[in-house]
Amino acid sequence: MEEIYEIGLLLDFYGQLLTQRQFEVLDLHYNSDYSLREIAEHLGISRQGVYDNLKRGKTLLINFEKVLSLLEKHCKQKTIIEKIVNIVDSINIDNVSNEDKEKLFEIKKYIVELSKDS
Repeated sequence: MEEIYEIGLLLDFYGQLLTQRQFEVLDLHYNSDYSLREIAEHLGISRQGVYDNLKRGKTLLINFEKVLSLLEKHCKQKTIIEKIVNIVDSINIDNVSNEDKEKLFEIKKYIVELSKDS
């Protein structure tokens, strides 16, 4: 997974566990594509302060993921949901009763709903 994308996702899962400053710095850098200089100017801190917060915050996010594995579980769940949708879509419904067709459509509806939440 590309680092920028991965850190952005880790921020979504664990960002509230960081200090407010670490979250701000990481959010500006990874989600808003600010440079270290731009973040320093925006927050009124030194570039070294920005660098330190980036490094510390990124390390914390990675450690949270190593312990809790929320992003990994999320990605696995999303993959499984996609596989289930593909299987349901591949079922030949020509010889299926109307009642069973309705059940299949309902199953697909719930699976799609789950995929929107994940």
